[in-house]
Amino acid sequence: MFSGIIEELGRVKSIVRRGNNTLLEISMNTVSQDTAVSESISVNGACLTVIEKKDGSLFFEVMPETLRLSNLGCLKAGDQVNLERSLKVGDRISGHFVTGHVDCLGLIRKKSLVNNNLCFEIAVPPEFLKHCLSKGSIAVDGISLTIANARAGAVSVYIIPHTLKNTTLGFKGPSDKVNIEFDILAKRR
Repeated sequence: MFSGIIEELGRVKSIVRRGNNTLLEISMNTVSQDTAVSESISVNGACLTVIEKKDGSLFFEVMPETLRLSNLGCLKAGDQVNLERSLKVGDRISGHFVTGHVDCLGLIRKKSLVNNNLCFEIAVPPEFLKHCLSKGSIAVDGISLTIANARAGAVSVYIIPHTLKNTTLGFKGPSDKVNIEFDILAKRR
């Protein structure tokens, strides 16, 4: 379980096919410091298990299904990813409850200024629109955001400068794929 508050941008160091799975190595500074093997880390919103820790890098074994259903399958060496350690009981939850189970891929349709605020319009498959509530929560590449509105097969979210600077949204734009996880409370509808 995560909160959707990104702790750090990591960098993909290597991606190696290993049998049916893929070994993903990500270099980082903060997140790896007190992380142990077998712990869960949110990588672009996908919950992955640490299988090895070495020299400022964490290693993850990623199943084909995860690669197919998320943007982790599009990663290349050198790409940056959003990272968050799992919640500890008793911690503050600044975002919302994020499970790390990606529901679908979204496609950024538009990145524009609306009343001097940066707005992303993200297309989502029609069958998921029932989970999109105006002023409800959504995780985009693991980032806890508020839905400004949902209509015509897309959701709109506004991004503050801090989030833009400290997450992958700072360099993403139209035609980029993003991992979407809908709020677990909205899924109960």
